[in-house]
Amino acid sequence: MTEAILLVGGKGTRLRPLTVHTPKPMVPAAGVPFLTHQLARARAAGVEHIVLATSYLAEVFEPYFGDGSSLGLRIEYVTEDEPLGTGGAIRNVASHLRSAPDDPVLIFNGDILTGLDIPALVDTHRSSGADVSLHLTRVTDPRAYGLVPTDASGRVQAFLEKPQTPEEIVTDQINAGAYVFRRSVIDSIPVGRPVSVERETFPDLLAAGAHLQGMVDSTYWLDLGTPQAFVRGSADLVLGRAPSPAVPGRCGDRLVLPEATVAPDAKLTGGTVVGRGATVGEGARVHGSAILADAVVEPGAVVTDSLIGARARVGARSILTGVVVGDGATVGPDNELRAGVRVWCDARIPQGSLRFSSDQ
Repeated sequence: MTEAILLVGGKGTRLRPLTVHTPKPMVPAAGVPFLTHQLARARAAGVEHIVLATSYLAEVFEPYFGDGSSLGLRIEYVTEDEPLGTGGAIRNVASHLRSAPDDPVLIFNGDILTGLDIPALVDTHRSSGADVSLHLTRVTDPRAYGLVPTDASGRVQAFLEKPQTPEEIVTDQINAGAYVFRRSVIDSIPVGRPVSVERETFPDLLAAGAHLQGMVDSTYWLDLGTPQAFVRGSADLVLGRAPSPAVPGRCGDRLVLPEATVAPDAKLTGGTVVGRGATVGEGARVHGSAILADAVVEPGAVVTDSLIGARARVGARSILTGVVVGDGATVGPDNELRAGVRVWCDARIPQGSLRFSSDQ
């Protein structure tokens, strides 16, 4: 296997305001665009040629990654004029593949952080003779996902989208967003219209008697669709819990990129990353958070499990817990923001304006 498709066209609406100016795969995680981690892991597994299926803010990708040579890859870019869904996006890039009809093609969703054993998935695909092989993982609460029951040999029996009742939860195995397709199956997807692999392609293949194989790999797996999950994923990359050869430094409690400034008595813990040109002031405490490029955390501020956007500012003594601050926004001194708050890009919160507790 030498080819892969990466689906990076989504708008990332659940991640806003992180995705107002930046497509979801390009939001920094552990100091580099998240997509960098996926590309590096694919290259480490032997992939040489990758086609990026882009749509939202498509113009951002190629200036950053170029032809892929810096990562040891050949990267091509294909842009959807109108959103085509997962299946439509896969079909839309088929003409850029070099694979023969029976060759395997690896396909990734662009918002999944995983420790998947990619060669093992390809080996499962080859040894089983499958038309499509799917990475499956087990979750405690599968209600938000598509269930994929399999028989004793791993052959897929059905696709059950987001069960609503206990009776519908027949397995804890879910579709984890990485596949190996036989090239000829890609060519069979309808052209020029939206197609969902989960709701159309896979069920239609099953109905036609095709062989779909599931491989359960319960190593690290995280859907980065929400701000809280994205912050956690970045921290796990820094801590080394999530594997990636693209982390720009040694794994540990903190990652401080070049040109960042951190006061000697500031405390950075829990997988915190401080981006290029960012500043963390005297006595500040930052835990499990991502401080993006050129952002400022002023003296005495406490930032926990949060993401501070590029060029944003957190005022002195402010306390942020589980918060996203958009690019260029300012949280003035002496504010207190808690779980779920999203401060929009370029917004201004005056000093002492918001609190969840007494000011005494």
